[in-house]
Amino acid sequence: MSIARWILTIVLIAVSVLLSVIILMQEGKDQGLGAISGVAETYWGKNKGRSMEGFLVKFTVFLSVMFFVLSVLLNMNLF
Repeated sequence: MSIARWILTIVLIAVSVLLSVIILMQEGKDQGLGAISGVAETYWGKNKGRSMEGFLVKFTVFLSVMFFVLSVLLNMNLF
């Protein structure tokens, strides 16, 4: 097994662990009965992209794409 394959495998494992941790750090999306009456849409709900929760969502998407790309690269047996 080449050095590049070992490095990609280690990075894939690190991304997998980090992705699991980031997903577990996020809050649930269920809003309960507040969503029916419109109470759920507040100032904080409109500006989630700038909060820590928004960062976690964006970072989760980035790690998911990275996981997918690394998995495909390792399965193609180019290294």
